[in-house]
Amino acid sequence: MARYQDGAPATEVLEDFITITNAAPRQSAGWTCLAWLQLLCDQPEEALRSARLAVKLNGQDPQARINLSLAMLETKAKGVRDHVQVVQQILAVAPEVSQELQASIADGLGRKPGWPALIKVKNWLEL
Repeated sequence: MARYQDGAPATEVLEDFITITNAAPRQSAGWTCLAWLQLLCDQPEEALRSARLAVKLNGQDPQARINLSLAMLETKAKGVRDHVQVVQQILAVAPEVSQELQASIADGLGRKPGWPALIKVKNWLEL
């Protein structure tokens, strides 16, 4: 995680998170990170599988829901609105999460400028 936060390209840390999720398959955080990296590496089908598992393991993680929404938009899957609404509900009861999500969105747009799906989700969440 530190390498990614220090600016390492997503492609350089992707394999690390595949290893992490293989070693700890019941940890939602690993799947959430893997889905994000897969999205950044233009692997939407893989990201969809990873994000679905992350949400299944922890349905209250707003980042997992955002990743799932992004993967669904990228793969043209239906049901995006439901996940965005869950994130909106989480933000309503835990507004402190907003800063974390804003930082994540800024990171995504910095690494993948003009990312249409992320811009759409950002606008829906009004972050």
